[in-house]
Amino acid sequence: MRGAAYPCWCRTVDAVRRRLAAGDRERGANPVELAVVMPLILLLLFASIQVAAVFLARSTALNAAQSGVNAERLYNASEGAGAASATRFLTANGGWLVGWNKSGPSCVASEVEVTCTVRGRSLSVVPGVDFAVQQTAHGTVERVTQP
Repeated sequence: MRGAAYPCWCRTVDAVRRRLAAGDRERGANPVELAVVMPLILLLLFASIQVAAVFLARSTALNAAQSGVNAERLYNASEGAGAASATRFLTANGGWLVGWNKSGPSCVASEVEVTCTVRGRSLSVVPGVDFAVQQTAHGTVERVTQP
């Protein structure tokens, strides 16, 4: 029946039907693609959260070490003032840094310089995976000098 009398619009309708029928073979592909890609998306999400937790732990440790240096470098500061100040800071704000109280903040003072170090681990999104954090701050000791 397809000859010269076959109208042009019928050929167009047949072509559209064939394309629609061919598209049925792709039916259900989107959920399968999502199931394949979703673990990768979740991995990237948790990795970015873990990276943020490590940076927050490093920032907390550095702020605690700087707090210790600022307390220890004062003129006639008492022995252990830096470690006590860093401990107070970590007790109040150290939620992102875990395990810091095992060794505690350590401050070493000479006649010229103070160095405070804070060690710990960052919070972990994935159980069993943790990252060691160590930050050190330095400062000069305030002292009276002769002109």
